[in-house]
Amino acid sequence: MIVVLIIALLASIAIPNLLRARLTAHDASAQAALKAISTAMETYLSLNTSYPADTNTLLIASPPYLQVDYFTGTHGGFTFTVDSLSTRIYSITATPASASLGSRSFTISTGSVLTAN
Repeated sequence: MIVVLIIALLASIAIPNLLRARLTAHDASAQAALKAISTAMETYLSLNTSYPADTNTLLIASPPYLQVDYFTGTHGGFTFTVDSLSTRIYSITATPASASLGSRSFTISTGSVLTAN
């Protein structure tokens, strides 16, 4: 009985820490993906004097500016959406697919400015 009590006590301490670490890892993954997208956008700008007309341009170039199509489906528990994209500006948001996969949304915009929402 005492052994079961000790195990329950340890589990009640460990499980919230593991869940918090999982959320932190998903958030870090989303931020890294946004930085990769921003790097691709800024690289495209430096070579073409404008941002691409659409995100697909970053994928079909040879060699591609992005290796992963973040804009279809869920990646690392987040969905990535283009808020605005023109030849002069961009804004892309990563939103958790569910509350258990991320603690908040993140947005990266022109000039690689990353903000938490």
